[in-house]
Parts: sequence; structure tokens; C-alpha cells
Amino acid sequence: MANVTVIGAQWGDEGKGKIVDWLASRADAVVRFQGGHNAGHTLVVGDQVYKLSLLPSGIVTGTLSIIGNGVVLDPWALKAEVEKLTAQGVEINPDNFALADNCPLILPLHRDLDGLREAAAGTGKIGTTGRGIGPAYEDKVGRRAIRVCDLAHLDTLGSQLDRLCAHHDALRAGFGQPPVDRDALVAELREIAPFVLQFAQVVWKRLQTVRKAGARVLFEGAQGVLLDVDHGTYPFVTSSNTVSGTASAGSGLGPAATGFVLGIVKAYTTRVGSGPFPTELTDATGQKLGERGHEFGTVTGRKRRCGWFDAVLVRQSCAISGVTGIALTKLDVLDGFEKVRICTGYRLRGKVLDYFPSYAGDQAEVEPIYEEMDGWHGTTAGARSWADLPAQAIKYIQRVQELIETPVALVSTSPERDDTILVRDPFLD
Repeated sequence: MANVTVIGAQWGDEGKGKIVDWLASRADAVVRFQGGHNAGHTLVVGDQVYKLSLLPSGIVTGTLSIIGNGVVLDPWALKAEVEKLTAQGVEINPDNFALADNCPLILPLHRDLDGLREAAAGTGKIGTTGRGIGPAYEDKVGRRAIRVCDLAHLDTLGSQLDRLCAHHDALRAGFGQPPVDRDALVAELREIAPFVLQFAQVVWKRLQTVRKAGARVLFEGAQGVLLDVDHGTYPFVTSSNTVSGTASAGSGLGPAATGFVLGIVKAYTTRVGSGPFPTELTDATGQKLGERGHEFGTVTGRKRRCGWFDAVLVRQSCAISGVTGIALTKLDVLDGFEKVRICTGYRLRGKVLDYFPSYAGDQAEVEPIYEEMDGWHGTTAGARSWADLPAQAIKYIQRVQELIETPVALVSTSPERDDTILVRDPFLD
């Protein structure tokens, strides 16, 4: 039995929640390994809808769910999410939920700094969610973060607070803001500490025990490869590595444990916030994709930009992350289009490219080269086998996997868990 690592292969919002939920019902443990509560997963189980930001998707099915050290944790957001899910009938306790004790915290001062920077950036806005994710990661690598384990030792936090506040006070002064209120911050941490600490564990050790027992582990990524801080559309990226290799560093298990890499790929392309988007459609077709796909962010509610499928970007994402197979989602959104288009390359100042360049200026200038295919008149919604799909839809899927040089493992045809065509079982690879 293989472990499975799930990542988004576009700019996030590919439908990872449904796929992870579907896989989680067959896993023994689910691990979030990067990101923060800017991630949004919507799960539809029967007539119940669950919206998750921090908690791994396995929590809904009662699967052991773990937040790894690679995540930055807002303890107040965690408490709110636990309370909301508990009210929906989901049981969450230290037996089925564990939080890495070396996980860095997102503090109110991080949210403040995030908002101040975006407000001052003008046209140079990155388009962050304003939840303090970036500043928290900065403090982590700057070695001044407060971590989950520190909540049990708040009385001895003086020197760490000195480093943290010296940094943030200088930044806040630049924005005309008062210094950090240290006493208020410690009081807030003291109040939230008992809630957080009940779930705190040595996660790498628990995962070793799980793995030695032969259990199947599902690693759950947030955002998408095109938002990776190294490999994404920099600087319009998130503040963590979103590629599959992060599953190892962000959980405490070695790289051999990550197993089958499943890249989630939407049948068209969307993006939230600022940044380059070669196939973006600002016309009626783009509007139609957005309306039919209900393209609004789970966390922010922001409208997503929509465009045709970009095979160049997805091929690049799959190569960088070593994707074994893809899960193609939201195929039903393309039902009824007379023609569908796929981007197969770019033109940049007269030169044809088969990759997305790193330089931001070039990224903004590339023009998509399209291949056009006939659409289909039948419906793919709710299909659970190839026989349920229109012939032209199958041709579209086949062309996608040819262009991205990666096979299709799953096809999702609605938000419902069971409306899934299984081509290749990641857990049995």
C-alpha cells in the first residue's frame, strides 16, 4: 500500500477538498504540511457542507488528522474552526487530531503587518488574504517565531519576545503605528494556550509509529504549485513551498514516505488575486466559466479570474513536483460549450516557448498559443465511469494528459464525494 501526497497543480482552488475527502475515507492518517488558514477546502458529504481552512480534511470522516510543523498556525482561527465543526456534529479530540508542538504561530501582530503592507503597496499589491501568513513565515526563518511548544512556557518567553518585538516595532513605526503591546499579547496567548496545548504532540514521532504499523498516510497540500515561493509566479505567490517535496520537511517524515503524488488539476484555469494569467478570459466566456463553476474563494469570498486550460503551466507543475498522476476536476463546468481551447505554448516577442519563464516581466507579456477542440452536448455531471461520459469529453481528457505528459488517475464530475471516475488507485500504486 502506498502513501499519497495531494497537491494543487495550478494556482490553488482546484477542488482538492473533495479529492482529499474521498481519499481520506481510505487512509489511516491525513497530514497538512504547509500553508495556513488562507487555504480553503469545501467538502460536500450528503446534504452537509463543511468548510475547512486549517483542519485536515480527514477530520470529517474521523480519520486521524495532523497539522504538521510546516504549517503556520493561527490559534484563534483554529479554535473558531473546531467550534464550528463541532456544532456540525464532527467530533474533534486529541485521539483523532494532533498538532505539531514545533508549529509556528500566527499572532495578531502578523495580521496587522500583512494589512499595513498591502494597504501601502498601491498598484504593487500581491493580493494576500491578509491573514498574517507571510509575516509569520518571515519570523519563522528569522528565528524569532513563537511556537506551539512555547505556549506551555509563557513565563520564560522574555528573550524571544524581545527579538520579536524589536523587529515588529521598527516595522510598525515605519507605518506610523504604535509598538506591540507585549502585555496584551502575552495575555491573549495565556488565554488561548490551554485550548491549543490539549492537541499538541511530538508529531514526527506519532507519524513514525503510524507508518511502522503499516498505516496509509495521506499528505494534504494547500494552495497550488504555481503559488510556490520558489517555483510560482513570483512575487505573486504564497510564502511557503507548495510542491510535493515539502510534505517531507513539513511533517517530519523522510521523502521516501510521500509515496504517490496526486496533482489536482481543474479542467480550466482560475486564479485569485493579482499576478500573471496567460489564458485569462475577461469576456462572456470567462464570466460563464466563473458562474457555472461557482468561482468564489472558500476563505475570502473573492471572485476568481477564469480562463482556458493551460497545459504549459500544468506540465511544468507536474514536472517540478514529480506528479505520478492527476485528478481532473470540474469537467462538468465545460458541458455545453461549442468549442473548448487548450493553451499548448506561448509567444514572447516573436519566440515560441514551451515553458513559463521566471522573470516577472516575461510572465506578464507571454501570449497563449491555443489548440481548439469541439465541445460536447451531453452532460458529464455525476458520471462515475468512462461509459457515462460523452465521447468528445473523453477526447478532451486524453488530449490533456498527452499535453501535460502525466496520466489521469481520477476524474471528478461534481462536488459529491462519489461522483468520481477512478482510473488508477493512488493507494494501490
